[in-house]
Amino acid sequence: MEIALVNARVLLPQGLRDDLAVTIADGRIRSVSSEPPEGATIVDCGGEMLLPGFIDTQVNGGGGVLFNDAPTVETIATMAAAHRRYGTTGMLPTLISDDLSVVEAGIAAVDAAIEQGVPGVLGIHIEGPFLSYARRGIHDAGRLRRIDREAIRLLGSARHSRTLVTLAPECVEPGDVAALVDAGVVVAAGHSEADYDTVRRAIGEGLSGFTHLFNAMSPLVNRAPGMTGAALEDDGVTAGLIVDGHHVHPAVIRIALKAKGHERLMLVTDAMALTGTEEDHFILQGRHIQRDGDRLVDAAGTLAGSTLTMNAAVRNMIAQTGVDLRRAVAMASSTPAAFLGLSDRTGTIAPGLSADLVLVDKDWQVKRSWIAGRDSA
Repeated sequence: MEIALVNARVLLPQGLRDDLAVTIADGRIRSVSSEPPEGATIVDCGGEMLLPGFIDTQVNGGGGVLFNDAPTVETIATMAAAHRRYGTTGMLPTLISDDLSVVEAGIAAVDAAIEQGVPGVLGIHIEGPFLSYARRGIHDAGRLRRIDREAIRLLGSARHSRTLVTLAPECVEPGDVAALVDAGVVVAAGHSEADYDTVRRAIGEGLSGFTHLFNAMSPLVNRAPGMTGAALEDDGVTAGLIVDGHHVHPAVIRIALKAKGHERLMLVTDAMALTGTEEDHFILQGRHIQRDGDRLVDAAGTLAGSTLTMNAAVRNMIAQTGVDLRRAVAMASSTPAAFLGLSDRTGTIAPGLSADLVLVDKDWQVKRSWIAGRDSA
């Protein structure tokens, strides 16, 4: 059955169009044309914006659950459903630093979720435990460790999904990043005190991303470019940004945008369990995390992820930087798709790609979404 979405402001890579019908069939975008095909079921979009679905590569939790607490298909399904309400049609459930037994269970759960058809699951993000003690942030110091051959084997063991690993380059040996990349893992740097040369070595081995740029990484200073300088300088790597008004100052975001452009900056939420709920606290590996407005902090005031959603991240990006809608949405869709090597599958509105779409109003409230053509309505 063909479904034609009409009366929408459709965002194509070139910009918004209000004279097009987007036709879905068999989970894919069949056509983007001036008229809907004869016989197609018509869905009137009410003049709202039809955008490519958002892709979030850093989702620790949502809907009241945290992936670390119970790395199961049920947890993943709850998280995916919670974030779908805010336009996320593709996500990487994310484990923060934990024992390798938890990592193994998380990889197995994501593989099983994909096998069972849980909507919106693209893979897994394993953030640690191969991180810097000095830059650990909210990560549990007792769970940090250096990488070894067995860990590399485990990290490359996913059967059906993309695997993103965040590590500190100074916590691995020369050749370890290359071994992960050879195993099909996307490697990002984060929670790191590494100097510029160490980061450049990792990039040379295939490191292609930076996790929450500016946060928990060696800064850019005049005689020591650090990890931040390496990330901003290199045109071939992609960096995530948490644009929630707390993690990064708007002026710093604008500087990053000038340095890297929207093709190499992607929006992430770093969302925790409280996202999509009214609850005011949760327990993170034994520590009490309190909601303070829209911030999450531990007893010492350390930021502990966020309650950010992807529709809010896009809205914030536009409001805080003045970037246009086309580029802001790309940072939440085509850029993360390219980073994960999924541009031939999702990330834009184009014939042949998965029908991963989101309909939003002028206030960025999500009215409806489609994942592989399956309607949320």
